[in-house]
Amino acid sequence: MTTDYLITIGLLVGLFSIPAMLAAYVDDRFPRGPMAAFVLSAAVIAIALMLNPMRYSVAELPNVVVRVIADILN
Repeated sequence: MTTDYLITIGLLVGLFSIPAMLAAYVDDRFPRGPMAAFVLSAAVIAIALMLNPMRYSVAELPNVVVRVIADILN
């Protein structure tokens, strides 16, 4: 179950870093923070896949996220 949390955290951080990178590009400044967050999210996702490589597929990722959210709410 911990790899489920890692993959969900990685996806959320990566998702939130994309608009920040676009905002930095529009403001004509280098996106240091958003780029670091994106690299961190990629590293966390890679660690989760290395810990449990046979468990995740692209089609199963929405189920993983919903499972983590349900576990947090319960």
